[in-house]
Amino acid sequence: MIQFMIELLTHTDQYLQTLIASCGNWTYLILFLIVFCETGLVVTPFLPGDSLLFAAGAISSVTGALDPVVLFILFFVAAVAGDSLNYEIGRTFRKRFNFPFVNEKRIQETERFFDRHGGKTIVIARFMPVIRTFAPFVAGAAKLRYRYFLTYNLVGAFLWVCIVFGLGYFCGNMPWVQQNFNWLIWAIILVSILPAVIAFLRKKS
Repeated sequence: MIQFMIELLTHTDQYLQTLIASCGNWTYLILFLIVFCETGLVVTPFLPGDSLLFAAGAISSVTGALDPVVLFILFFVAAVAGDSLNYEIGRTFRKRFNFPFVNEKRIQETERFFDRHGGKTIVIARFMPVIRTFAPFVAGAAKLRYRYFLTYNLVGAFLWVCIVFGLGYFCGNMPWVQQNFNWLIWAIILVSILPAVIAFLRKKS
């Protein structure tokens, strides 16, 4: 399972091309559901997010098999709707979850973090794999005002899709990118988790 997830993350372009060949226009719905579930269900942080957006942007640019405008809208709506669902799950079922990363202690820590840093937490978390799945859940569990949450949810989703999907679209047809696609995906993942690693190391020191 772990090996498959690594393959999925680092060879997203190959899986996506196979999906397009097999499913045609149904690919749009499948991509929407993947992004929606990755951001909307606290139990699915393992689904590809950054790599999927980048690969979809690259393929839509190079092959034209996918409409970039349709993809942009679908990814944006999926990201906003997913975070909103995750927020509501956290708000409703706060007392029933006790995962290693989602428990009462973590919720209280996140409440204090929101107090210090405000809604920009939601925007920053959008660019961090795994954390972007837990952040809206904990925001809901911490009972952050929804109107306040939604504002930063919209901003974060828009920036995330613009930057990651846009990079794939505008850089995907470069020969260097095509030849080093897997390494580039790893670089995106590492850059995304770097802030969390730095914060963890500072907390331990």
